[in-house]
Amino acid sequence: MARHESERLSYDMEDSFSGDGQLQQPVSETKRGGWITFPFIIATMTGLTLAVGGWMGNLIIYLIQEYNMKSIEATQISNVVSGCTSLLPVIGAIIADSSLGCFLVISISSFISLLGTILLALTASLESLKPEPCERGSTSCKNPSGFQFGILYLAIALASIGLGGTRFTISTMGANQLNKPKDQGIFFNWYFFTLYISSIISGAGIVYVQDNVGWVWGYGLCVVANIIALTIFLLGKGYYRHIKPQGSPFMDLARVVVASVRKRNLVVSTNKEDYYYGQTGLADTSTGTNTSTSMPTRSLSFLNRAAMKGDGDIGSDSSIVKQWKLCSVQQVEDLKTLLNILPLWSTSIFLGTPIGVQSSLSVLQALVMDRHIGPHFQIPAGSILVFMLLSTSIYLALIDSFLRSAWQKVIGQPLTPLKRIGIGHVLNVLSMGIAALVESSRLSLMNRSDKRDSARLMSVLWLVPQLVAAGIGDAFHFPAQVSLYYQEFPPSLKSIATAMIGMVIGIAFYLSTAVIDLVRRVTEWLPNNINNGRVDNVYWMLVVIGTLNFGFYVVCAWLYKYQNIGEDDNSSHAINKSSVHEKDSPHHQL
Repeated sequence: MARHESERLSYDMEDSFSGDGQLQQPVSETKRGGWITFPFIIATMTGLTLAVGGWMGNLIIYLIQEYNMKSIEATQISNVVSGCTSLLPVIGAIIADSSLGCFLVISISSFISLLGTILLALTASLESLKPEPCERGSTSCKNPSGFQFGILYLAIALASIGLGGTRFTISTMGANQLNKPKDQGIFFNWYFFTLYISSIISGAGIVYVQDNVGWVWGYGLCVVANIIALTIFLLGKGYYRHIKPQGSPFMDLARVVVASVRKRNLVVSTNKEDYYYGQTGLADTSTGTNTSTSMPTRSLSFLNRAAMKGDGDIGSDSSIVKQWKLCSVQQVEDLKTLLNILPLWSTSIFLGTPIGVQSSLSVLQALVMDRHIGPHFQIPAGSILVFMLLSTSIYLALIDSFLRSAWQKVIGQPLTPLKRIGIGHVLNVLSMGIAALVESSRLSLMNRSDKRDSARLMSVLWLVPQLVAAGIGDAFHFPAQVSLYYQEFPPSLKSIATAMIGMVIGIAFYLSTAVIDLVRRVTEWLPNNINNGRVDNVYWMLVVIGTLNFGFYVVCAWLYKYQNIGEDDNSSHAINKSSVHEKDSPHHQL
């Protein structure tokens, strides 16, 4: 990371120590939080990522080797699991925002994750929990029994639920410990850097142990990592800033819709005094800032009717009498923020779908390629995705320390979140194109040689360029999306904001499963033995989808106007709401 960011981290952590070097205990709620919580949050994230990367990263191989599943069937199950583990964080975020808070959700979810990981370790160690081993090349392998499937799916479900309640909720909790938007942006970069580095370690180290030492030892390491993560997180309880849940924010959003519909016959007023600003809110005509006491914005103006005061709507104490007929201006603006960002968010779904398909197919391609490096070492097929994670980690550091300032000097404009997401789109399409060319060459080489010896014809390292391109794309668009959502969403939806990327990934993985299933139904491109198929055509199809989606993204990005992020923000982090007022500006920002 950039040197000034490291200095800031060291300085803030030094403030938490007394003169004799002893760690100061927080004495009040107002003094909690700050960078002193950073080691606890990041260490927890590291342990949980090591655990989940160990069991999920090699799940396809585990299902094929230990449960005698066909390759495409195992791939589909893996995609469904990936979708679940990405969608479940949204549920965890809703619970954290509305009732339990981040700390309880993370604590409970980490324990559930531990139970699932322990159960997975038991499926690997107890012969009664899996079918009899199948000899390679045999066509009469015994399928798992209903009981064995039940235990396996229960283990995966528990581990997935645990992951769902921690992955993005912990990023929200970490950002909540910091007051300045710039510090929050720095935290998100460290968060993603830690996420990818931990995934690399688990994808290379734990997966290697599973393939070369044994599944029991590999899953055992996942259990240990989960226990350490939970312990460290609980040890930091006294230093965390605990944000009190504010109730379900979706109820307020629903009230805006209902109230605007009920007042649909009213003419939208241009007088500030006609709007309700809350019990303590007064229309402030002296400032141009975009606050809850400002005039409602002109965009989606039909929703402004929900905040227009009518007879009998307000009591003597300025409280709302009819909850479903009147809302505050702030509640109206919160809904507008969500609606304005939804088109941008939707483009990320078809950005993630090709990534999901490529991740699964790359593992299957690795299985039929030469994975040897030297005479004694063989890359585990499940570890091939480490190249994607490694490139992402490297470029996350480069973006902060070099590329952002270089972009500013060469282009003359800041590298805003929308620009970073756009670059991610382009690199994603490029990755699919490279993948199509490599697979086409592999099939051509195989057809000219002996198919029985196809694994010796082409090195698995030919998959590296496409994975590197996809990884660099991830470094550009994933952190930019999280930062954009977190800074643009209203305060009551901060956990939902960071979980939005999880929802994107989840839907994308489900769509990738649907795409693979559709391709198998209408074409012969994806048989169980991909040597007899046309995986290259699948990649070309994804190139077309990605190109069309990028065109849609450009339109959405051009029309979108930042709510809380200044155009002059060279670090892609938000600035104070009070320092920028551009919701009604006709200037579009990319």
